[in-house]
Amino acid sequence: MTRQRMARNKSLAIFVAGLAVVLGIVLVIPSPVDPTAWSPPAAPPLDGVLAVGEDALTGCQILGADDVEGPEDVAIGSDGQIWAGTIDGRIVRFLPGGEVESVAETSGRPLGLAWEGDGTGGDGRLLIADAVTGLLAVAADGTVETLARDFAGEPFGLADDLDVAADGRVYFSDASRRWGLGEILYDLLEARPQGSLLRYDPANGRTERLLDDLYFANGVAVAADDSFVLVNETYRYRVTRLWLEGERAGEREILIDNLPGFPDGISRSPRGTFWIAMFTVRNQALDRLHPHAFLKARLAALPAFLWPRPQPYGLVLEIDADGRVLRSLHDSTGGHVAQATSAEEVDGALYLGTLERHGVARCRIQ
Repeated sequence: MTRQRMARNKSLAIFVAGLAVVLGIVLVIPSPVDPTAWSPPAAPPLDGVLAVGEDALTGCQILGADDVEGPEDVAIGSDGQIWAGTIDGRIVRFLPGGEVESVAETSGRPLGLAWEGDGTGGDGRLLIADAVTGLLAVAADGTVETLARDFAGEPFGLADDLDVAADGRVYFSDASRRWGLGEILYDLLEARPQGSLLRYDPANGRTERLLDDLYFANGVAVAADDSFVLVNETYRYRVTRLWLEGERAGEREILIDNLPGFPDGISRSPRGTFWIAMFTVRNQALDRLHPHAFLKARLAALPAFLWPRPQPYGLVLEIDADGRVLRSLHDSTGGHVAQATSAEEVDGALYLGTLERHGVARCRIQ
């Protein structure tokens, strides 16, 4: 045997031994999660109304790209000003000249935004679902008030999104009672229903839980006539409806299932339809992993930098009140718009928030 071959064999032996040590460590390290097996349906193909088409989102204008990081949700005031929450806990608004002004600090991570009262931002305060500090209200002068931080003495795990009904009551999601900010991938791997939909009544300051056992409760939207409320279950690729009025009041149903991506934010359009912002498209490797609880537990024991990364992809869907997809808007490369976490339509434009990227996307759709 030549010295060269002996050196190669020695290197291979060292590599195999090292790999065995790493695998041994992974197998004995306690997992932080308690996963359950789940077999997702096959992801729908991106054809028909879901087809990529002209990659419409690549034509969006990015506002505040130099000043605003992670505007997860946006709210448009009656004066047309854009408000957003940033990754460093600020509430900012975009001034007419394009400047960005910091209005308040939440001491947490602001996610969902909605206007108090009539929902237009004319007179009411800005309501915030903050992942760390709960349900908040911010006045124009920057004063922050905590409206709710727990239900029945149990603190919210991760207040996520909200919407306001015509009567002023606030519907909001608590994404996971077990996992908080920075731990949401653990909730994904566990595949257990740990989220809730709640309602806050400003008339008496009380909070009630309307739905429990949701799979990462995320975006929230109330129907134009307040007859129902929708909540996205991000980790089940679906939207759930709770009827609030009429003969079906209190009834829960799946409005649309087996979506082509991870539904994040949802909002009502001026037409009474709904926009769903998709964080990214489905991941085949993850769907294949879900039926194997043991493997998910072992993956969670690895350092986070070794986990698979989500595909950069921009995707927004418009659906009607029957759960039919009416149109889809894409950035299939994710180079311009990706990580869409909210979509708000105002005056023929769609404003898109994002979890970690910079700036708010403004997209002409009419």
